[in-house]
Amino acid sequence: MKIEIIPAIDIIDGKCVRLSQGDYLQKTVYNENPLEVAKMFEAAGLKRLHLVDLDGAKAHHIVNQKVLENIASNTNLIIDFGGGLKSDEDLKIAFESGASMVTGGSIAVKSPDSFLRWIDKFGAEKIILGADAKNEMIAVAGWQESTGIDIFTFINNWYSEGIRKIISTDISRDGMLQGASTELYQKILKSIPQVFLIASGGVSSIADIIELQKAGIPAVITGKAIYEGRITMEEIKKFIAE
Repeated sequence: MKIEIIPAIDIIDGKCVRLSQGDYLQKTVYNENPLEVAKMFEAAGLKRLHLVDLDGAKAHHIVNQKVLENIASNTNLIIDFGGGLKSDEDLKIAFESGASMVTGGSIAVKSPDSFLRWIDKFGAEKIILGADAKNEMIAVAGWQESTGIDIFTFINNWYSEGIRKIISTDISRDGMLQGASTELYQKILKSIPQVFLIASGGVSSIADIIELQKAGIPAVITGKAIYEGRITMEEIKKFIAE
């Protein structure tokens, strides 16, 4: 099975940026125009987009819905949107602005009743669980807080509530271009084989993506490696075509 490559666009002040290990002080602006970047991804043959509202993550409510709307109405990309979604109204705005799916991480830990309500109200197929971890323990609030909940228990609990898609980021690797946490993802799939696991963090080359594919990981998010030129659009086109 071919792994699905999902490019990431992270937004601060309406611009395309990347952070290192979730640190807002380690920010690089890559493009002033996120739509331009999204169109580049689409032209390479990519179908999905992981769009993160970093301003929203800080503000605890949706902020960059206009960027979402602009990309959704000018491309055919299937967009999953995350960052600061805390209320039913946030989700309503995200879906009305063109998101096909939303990602919730902190909310699933801090307000499980709200997350359950989202599953019930919007449908489990539209909700992706963000399972971000450091040393296999779930971390929330922009990765600033560790929870003491291990990632396997966390995913299993939400799988039993109907969640099927998971984005898992190894925080220690995110934005560091040091390779993906293949071992962690294999352990997750061994623990919950039926889950659709989207690996995130640390991807530095096409070789890393091929390694994840060999390990049976169904999808991978990559951002910084593309922006830093470690993975080119030509390489992505070739990978998709093979």
